[in-house]
Amino acid sequence: MLRIFLFTIILTIVFFVAEQYFVATWLHPSWKILLIFFFSVSFLTQRLVETGLQGNRERLIPLYLAATAARLILGLAFIGFFLFQHIDHQRTFALDFLVLYIFYTGFEIWGVTRNLRRDS
Repeated sequence: MLRIFLFTIILTIVFFVAEQYFVATWLHPSWKILLIFFFSVSFLTQRLVETGLQGNRERLIPLYLAATAARLILGLAFIGFFLFQHIDHQRTFALDFLVLYIFYTGFEIWGVTRNLRRDS
């Protein structure tokens, strides 16, 4: 939980600096909403996996795959909602969403493989 929070804080600082001090044409004005969404989804999926693993470590793979599928479905619903609402700069919004999706997914995969190495 702490790692996801710190990761989000680092991304927030990077986006804030890019927005304030650079001409960031790649940064959508709604980047804060994207970060809140990804932090929320990452927190919920981590809690789902931790709660499901209490007492039975053999359920890691099905729970992690279910959490990944849930993140994908929530992400598609989130971006579909905003694109359906005709948000400005749709292409920039979609690209920022995809970049953050890849960052958060890579970070969670790194965390899982780090824990698997320690537990083996």
